[in-house]
Amino acid sequence: MTLELSSLTALWWAVIFSGLYHGINPGMGWPLAVSAGLMERKHSALPVALAMLAFGHLIAMLAILLPFSLVTTLLYWEEEIRIGAGMLVIAMGVYLLINRRHPKFLARVHPSRLALWSFLAAMAHGAGLMLVPIYLGICAIGADDTGHLAARELMGNNIMNALAVAFAHTLAMTVAGGLIATIIYFWLGLKFLSKTWFNLDVVWALSLILVGGFGVYSAYAGH
Repeated sequence: MTLELSSLTALWWAVIFSGLYHGINPGMGWPLAVSAGLMERKHSALPVALAMLAFGHLIAMLAILLPFSLVTTLLYWEEEIRIGAGMLVIAMGVYLLINRRHPKFLARVHPSRLALWSFLAAMAHGAGLMLVPIYLGICAIGADDTGHLAARELMGNNIMNALAVAFAHTLAMTVAGGLIATIIYFWLGLKFLSKTWFNLDVVWALSLILVGGFGVYSAYAGH
């Protein structure tokens, strides 16, 4: 019981830390929020832009997690599903390592459509996939306790887990990205940003591979 609780706590911390990591990554959009605030010359434009980015990211997370919440009702195939999901995340990481080009369609999205841009950016970078092994691990920990329940009740629990994971992750992302955007907007400015731009593409791809590997290992180990 203590081991289960510690494992569950670790997985939820992984959800939060992945959100903080996504928030720090410029590729998830916080520079666009800074630009929106500076171009409109209104302080209110910054939180509005961050809210739109958060909404798009949340929808992207749910678009990936909710289908898995339905699949995980098939308890007899739980291990195979978790291994397959982990391999999918690893494959996405390898692809991003090989292909360093940013998707061209993101540049065609109008700057005013921040929610749409955020959704497409998260999908293109595999941000939702990074959460899948963590989410499946959270669902699997309670499987022994809920295995005797009806499939509809189990599916309901998994859907609630998916919503909770997506919201917690997005909140952490918004806090991290919002903090950086606020500091740059009020004190440092875009000139500082242009001089200190940091690229996390390789780190992002490697983190996908790492999370996917963790998902495969935890499935084999029965965690």
